[in-house]
Formats: sequence, structure tokens, C-alpha cells
Amino acid sequence: MTSSTRYAASPYPAAASPYAEALGRVPVRRAELPLLGGLTRYWDYGDPDAATTLVLVHGFRGDHHGLEPVVAQLGGGLRLISPDLPGFGESTPLTERDHDIPGYSAWLRAFTAGLGLQGRVVLLGHSFGSIVVAATLAEDTAEDAGQRPDAVVLVNPIGQPALAGPRGVLTRLAIFYYWLAAALPERLGFALLRNRVIVRVMSVAMAKTRVRSLRAWIHGQHDSYFSAFSDRRVVLQAFRASVAHDVSEYAARIPEPTLLVAAVDDDITPIAAERRLRGLFPDARLVEIADVGHLIHYEKPVEAARAIEEFLADPAGRDSAANQGESA
Repeated sequence: MTSSTRYAASPYPAAASPYAEALGRVPVRRAELPLLGGLTRYWDYGDPDAATTLVLVHGFRGDHHGLEPVVAQLGGGLRLISPDLPGFGESTPLTERDHDIPGYSAWLRAFTAGLGLQGRVVLLGHSFGSIVVAATLAEDTAEDAGQRPDAVVLVNPIGQPALAGPRGVLTRLAIFYYWLAAALPERLGFALLRNRVIVRVMSVAMAKTRVRSLRAWIHGQHDSYFSAFSDRRVVLQAFRASVAHDVSEYAARIPEPTLLVAAVDDDITPIAAERRLRGLFPDARLVEIADVGHLIHYEKPVEAARAIEEFLADPAGRDSAANQGESA
């Protein structure tokens, strides 16, 4: 672990992970790659000789832990590679690029090239990671021609501008929060960004489950990992990127078969916007999961994993619904 990694100890009693047993059965190897002046640490799960490899890109202010519940359900017969985004978790910041969409796109291309993957490759992005993946694939350069994936999966994709969502007022409050963190002296701004009360308010607002033990575990995950960023500059650059872009900008330029795993009750991108987003892709399938918001990876990883497995088995299949969510 680098000295810049700042995992926070939760002041609340730790809740047991409902996915720990399944995750414990998945082999994992930890590795790192020097990229663009930084050191990217990643976790390599499952069968290293599998015919299909999924490269996972997590969301804003998260790290690889966030997608582990999905990994736990996908371990059989697959290889899953989950890095910490530069400047988050155990990965150090980039020094040759900014932590914006062009910078993260350059990093993702360098990361997948550095892995030297063989066989079938699938890129998966969650939330902010969906923007990074989409932007990377939309930049179709000659040198990338041999590096494109065979398929794409976007979980909780950001399908419209953040300010247009049903909680646009909360996005405006977030913009003010990050503006204030930037305006304050370095030490005070950094402390504000890692404030436990604000992190808990965010967690409470996003969690939809009524299962108390699951809510407690989700809050513990946010307490522990949501502030594991290296410095103020990184998180401010990434936040600006997260609210300035969305997947709809890039969808038409992604020819690969694409699976959108959307939440019916997502407050960031409403399901109507996800249905419109599907129509922007040349070749996309939409799976809707009911009774969950922007935390599919925490609250409905089993349903997400089943949707991904069905897609991998039949990328040309039709739209479907999970938990009786309906596709238009």
C-alpha cells in the first residue's frame, strides 16, 4: 500500500459482508503496472487461463472493493481484472496526465495494452467508470485498432447530464461542496472532502434497500473506502469530469455489443433516460433491475451478475428485465 492511500477506519461497528463467503471462494492475485507516471495497482480474480477476461472500472471516489460483490458472483470460468483508478485506493496519481476524461481514457488504453490480454476481452464500467469506458472506446485511433474489446458492459451508466437527473438539486449542492473544498486552504479543503458526516449523508441518500444489515454494510463500505483518494487535486479533477460528461456523448461511436445494466430507481440517471441511452448505441441491450438505485453493485450484485452472464453467453440477445423491471 502506498503512503498516499488513506483508508478510513469507520467509527461505527463493522457490519458483516453478505458476500464474503462467495468472494472468499474466488482466487485473487494482486499486481501493479507503472503507467503515465503513476503506479496502477490491480486485483486479478478468477481463472488466469480463462477464455474470457473482464476488465472492471469502478466509480467516482471508489476503488476495487466496490465491485467485489459482483466479482463474487462471476468468479466461475472467468478472469476479472479490477484496478484502482489512478489517485484512488492503492493506485498513485498520474503525473503525465490530468485526472479528467482524456487522462483516464489514456490511462485505460495504456492499462489494457499493458496487461497483454489474450482471448475474449470485455470492458465493464460502473457509474463514473461507465463514462471512462465509453469515452475510451469512442476515441477510435489507428493505434487502438487491435486493442478494442469484444464487448462492453455498463452498470448504472451515467446516461444523461448529472444536472438533468431527478435529484439535480443535490448535484448542485455537490458542485458547491466541491467548489468550497477547492476554495479552502489545502488542509481544510482536504478535511472537508473526507468529512465523515457528509460521507454518511451521501450513503444514506443512495442506499435503497430496507434490509438493515445490508444498509449497515453499505455505510461501512463508504466509510472505509469513499475517502481513499490521494489528494485534493485528484478528487476535484475527477469530480469535474464526472459532472461534465455522460455516456450519451459517446454511445453512437461504440460499435461493440453493449450491455446496459440499469436501476429502475436510480436517482442519478432515471430509467427513462437509460431507455433513451440504449437507442443511441449501434448494438445495445438493456437490462432493468427493480427496487434498487445507484448501488446495483452493493444491493443487487446477484441480479447484475446473472445479466452479465446471459449477455456473455448471447451478446446478440434481446432486452430483458430483472425483478420485473420492464424495458421499453
